[in-house]
Amino acid sequence: MSTENLHNQEAIDKLKELIDKIDIGMLGTYPATSDFIHAVPMSRQEVDDEGNVWYLFSSESDTHTHLKANDQVSLLYSDISSHSFLSVNGHAEISRDQARIDKYWNKMIEGWFDKGKEDPNIRVLKVVPSEAHYWDTKSNKLITFFKAAARAVGAKTDVGRQGDLHI
Repeated sequence: MSTENLHNQEAIDKLKELIDKIDIGMLGTYPATSDFIHAVPMSRQEVDDEGNVWYLFSSESDTHTHLKANDQVSLLYSDISSHSFLSVNGHAEISRDQARIDKYWNKMIEGWFDKGKEDPNIRVLKVVPSEAHYWDTKSNKLITFFKAAARAVGAKTDVGRQGDLHI
């Protein structure tokens, strides 16, 4: 696997490409009462032009409680079918921005909030990346398997790329 570190717009584009392709990732927060990460599956609403990742979530959740005490987050995405993976660390900003709630509101979100868009527990979560790392094969599973097998017997073949995303 070769290394391809990306910077600025290329890094944002790669981050957006992977998150949009994978969609649901694990959002990790750091509870004050534990030495371990607390992770929950979350579907992103948007990756904006600056590389920030946006979500809607509930102020009644453990995630919200953890973020009020510690704004550090980790996002972990994996797509086994394409062998694409992404790890993002950053910090969270929480708001009650009604314009964002309106923008992101959809039938899937509606299922989580009984009182609709006006539910007082809806919060907007903005994750601002501090560091990110990706692994991406850029080919399908079968081709990746054959490339890996060829490498195992000494062939010089590239099974994919990995690198840091400097946003």
